[in-house]
This record gives sequence, C-alpha cells and structure tokens, in this order.
Amino acid sequence: MKIACLSGKGGAGKTLAAVNLAAAAKRAVYIDCDVEEPNGRLFLKPQDIKETIVSSLLPEFDPDRCTGCKKCVEFCRFHALMYIRKKPMVFSEVCHSCGGCSLVCPEHAVTEKEKPIGKLEIGRAGEIKTVTGILNPGEASGIPIIREALKQTEGLTIIDGPPGSACSVMESVMDADYCVLVAEPTAFGFHNFQMVYELVTLLGRKCGVLINKEDTPYEPLERFCLERDLPILGRIPYDPKIGAMAAKGELVCEKIPELQALFLDLLKQIGGAV
Repeated sequence: MKIACLSGKGGAGKTLAAVNLAAAAKRAVYIDCDVEEPNGRLFLKPQDIKETIVSSLLPEFDPDRCTGCKKCVEFCRFHALMYIRKKPMVFSEVCHSCGGCSLVCPEHAVTEKEKPIGKLEIGRAGEIKTVTGILNPGEASGIPIIREALKQTEGLTIIDGPPGSACSVMESVMDADYCVLVAEPTAFGFHNFQMVYELVTLLGRKCGVLINKEDTPYEPLERFCLERDLPILGRIPYDPKIGAMAAKGELVCEKIPELQALFLDLLKQIGGAV
C-alpha cells in the first residue's frame, strides 16, 4: 500500500505526518519526494546510507550530420530547442528528456548525454527503509529524481510529496493508493488545500484530511469536507510543545501517547478505505 502525504503549502505539517506515520507503522518504506528541501531524514536519522547519482538526458547535436531541417525544433512541445546561427540550441532548464528530437531527426544527428541533476540517499532507520531525493542547487526540475525514488516502493510505503500542486506533486501521487491531505485551519491554508484537493480528485485518488495546528475548528474547511463527503482522518492540536519537538527533529508519536494513537488510527482508517 502506498500512502502519499501532501499539503497545499509549505509548513502545513506534511512531513510531520509522513515521518510519524512511518514511525508508527514501524516497518515501512519512507520516500522523501520533496527533493528541493528534503527534511524527513532529520527526524528518522537513517544509518548506513548509500548514494546513487541521478542524471537526466540532454540532446547533443552532431554539426557534421545536422542539415538544419528544424524538425527537432518543430517537434519539441516544451520549446526547449531553437535554431540559432545555423545550429540547434538546447535550453536544458525546460528540456523534459523525452528523446523525441532524436526520433524525428532524419539524419540521426542527435545523441543523448547524461547530466547529473541530483542523487538518492538510501538508508535504514530501524525497520524503516528511507529514500531521500536531493536535487542539485540550480536545477529546474526534480521529476527525474522523484521517478527514481519511487522505484524503491515496496510493502507499506509512505510518500512525503512536495508542497503545492505542481507537476512534481502529480508525479509523486501517480501510483499512490491513498492521499493524506494535511491542512492548516486558516484562510491561507484552506485556499491552498483546495488546490491540492482538486489535483488528487482529477487523478482519481482516494483521499482524506488531517487537520494540523488546530486551535478551534475552521468553519469553511469543515463545511468543504462535509459537502464533499471528504473524511477528516484526525486532528492535531495547536500545541507549542509539538512545535518545539518538531523543531528538534523528534518524532512526536514516540513522545506523546495520544499522537501515537492518532497515527495508528490513521493507518487503520486508510487500510480500511483502500
């Protein structure tokens, strides 16, 4: 079973939910797909880490073969190619490494070269296998790293997705069996929550809500869930003690019995819904 933890914005508590779900399960795979700022390892503290370099493929053109037909430029829907000064120019930031330019080239002038864009760190924290995707600074897209990280899924897998609702989030949940949407009970948090809810709904994924940092119920969020028959899986109270523990990289499910019970109940509810 693959459970993805998502949030419409950073700081809502997505990683808090993901690492504590993995810790409560005790035997699981934790995959950190927030490759621009992975922090799950700060909580789980994995050991025996092995690194794997992740590369993307970029087109390279042979000037002796290229005739300037521009078929590669016309084919690229991402506008990653331009024909300038009698030769194709690649914009690596928007290239999706689809390989289409090499397929349409009639002169076989296009080859692909590897460009390192980040790495995976694979380790263990007790019986939890940890997989951390890390994007190199300055790289535009971490999707190739997310794809490689998700190849490590096995058994119960907890996916810590990127915040927001962009392409990287969609990539993280494509094969998820269930999505836990972590929401802040505030106007800003509710606005961004609706965006990620729309994404998982479009993808046809089952989902439920975990409300974090709740002082009093936020009526618009409560009404939204009620009208859409969207289950509220649990509520984590607004408590400075929880915030202080998270800031120290501590697992709250190991320190607070009520939260351990909450995360175990979350796993039970999700198991019954899948």
